[in-house]
Amino acid sequence: MRGLFSLTSGFIFGIGLIISGMANPAKVLGFLDITGRWDPSLAFVMIGGISIGFFAFRYAKRINKTFLGEPISCPTSNNITKPLVIGSLLFGIGWGLVGFCPGPAIVAMGALSIKAMGFTVAMIGGMILHAFVTSNSQ
Repeated sequence: MRGLFSLTSGFIFGIGLIISGMANPAKVLGFLDITGRWDPSLAFVMIGGISIGFFAFRYAKRINKTFLGEPISCPTSNNITKPLVIGSLLFGIGWGLVGFCPGPAIVAMGALSIKAMGFTVAMIGGMILHAFVTSNSQ
C-alpha cells in the first residue's frame, strides 16, 4: 500500500511539474532572468506550493501518524548552518545555469531529454562526492 501511495504521489507531482512548466528549463530560465525577458508565471506556482505547504506542515505537526499509520517526522531545527548556505548556493547556481532542479530533471528524463540526463548524472556525482567527503571528514 505504501508503494502505491508513493507512486501516486510522485505521478501527481510530476504532472504538476509538467502543467506548471517547471519541467521546461526555458520557462524556468525565463523566470530567473529578471534583467531580460522575465516570465513571472512561475511565481504563481511557488506561491501556490508555499501556501499548500504552509497548511500541510501545520496539520502534520498536529497529528503524529500518516494516513497509512506510519510516524510523521517533521524537521525540528531552524538553524542556518554553513552546509545549508553552501548547499543552497550550489543548488541556486545549478538551477540558474541549466534551468533544472532535481524533481523537474527526473520528469524531463521521462521525455528522454539529454540535458536532463546530463544534469541528473552530475547531480548524482555531486551526491556521491558529498558522501565521500563527509564520511572522510568525521
